[in-house]
Amino acid sequence: MKFLDRAKIYIKAGNGGNGCQSFRHEKFIEFGGPDGGDGGKGGDVIAEATHNLNTLIDYRYQQHFRAANGHHGQGCQKTGANGNDITLRVPVGTQIFEDATGLMLADIIAEGQRVILAQGGQGGRGNARFKTSINQAPTRADPGEIGEELSVLLHMKLIADVGLIGLPNAGKSSFLKATTKARPKVASYPFTTLHPQLGVVSYKEREFVLADIPGLIAGAHKGIGLGDQFLSHIERCSVMLHIIDATQEDLYDAYKTVHQELVAYGADLESKKEWVVLNKKDLLPPKMFEKEKDTLETRLGQCVFPLSTQTHEGFDTLFDALLPTLACGTFTPSEEVSLLNHEVVQKENHS
Repeated sequence: MKFLDRAKIYIKAGNGGNGCQSFRHEKFIEFGGPDGGDGGKGGDVIAEATHNLNTLIDYRYQQHFRAANGHHGQGCQKTGANGNDITLRVPVGTQIFEDATGLMLADIIAEGQRVILAQGGQGGRGNARFKTSINQAPTRADPGEIGEELSVLLHMKLIADVGLIGLPNAGKSSFLKATTKARPKVASYPFTTLHPQLGVVSYKEREFVLADIPGLIAGAHKGIGLGDQFLSHIERCSVMLHIIDATQEDLYDAYKTVHQELVAYGADLESKKEWVVLNKKDLLPPKMFEKEKDTLETRLGQCVFPLSTQTHEGFDTLFDALLPTLACGTFTPSEEVSLLNHEVVQKENHS
């Protein structure tokens, strides 16, 4: 199934049914009086979240959705039937905006959450509603109200606890594949990841969701490479894991390239908690790797987690430090993370 995270659709709620102008005509009843019924309400357009969907591809081939109109009122004070609602099923994490104004209409983040996007028109009143002591034979009957109509933008944002960012070929997909049951494409050329991937990490009776997005390169905010639109899928993440390839010539420059794209994208991503992971430890001599890691830590002013997605070295250290921050919803300062990292390493060495 093709991944599609944005769509534009037109929705139209149903019109209300017209009220009826009618008078009672029965034998032996001389003054029957008005008996026109009300019109039925028009159907609403409703958005509902479901976990069974992970793309908006259904809205690529059908963009117009109309709810049913309410039925007209009838004589004998019969109220017209209400029009049927129409329900648009969308993935959990979908945001819905009004196309004309950009106003957010809904942010659907829970399974089963339902939001009315367009209200159906109310049915018109029949002439029986207007009978009074001084107006025994009203001829007035109201028409039904027009249902709301508008164009809306659907924008799906994945819901994950941890987002993976970095340059192409930094090892993000390999990390996702090694830590979850997800099977992303892994290859030795850039941009093997063409759309976001999700995976669930199970560690020490805890679970959290990883989101892997396509790699960023310099100028991604200008559309170079695959662009930066996929960054929207980490806006909901509690923490970002910035994975850096240890075999690159300038590690700090690699970090800075991605960080500048976060700043250019906006949405306050640059202020989100970011942990740096130095990957491919197995490809460098131990002394050289430690030297590169120490240099990067000095320039960044924060700890760097060593990792190897091939040997799985460093996974326990990283997850032991990460789990407490996900549990309480707050983040440990860099110096405390560094101490925790050091303590975990010492325990592993003693064991």
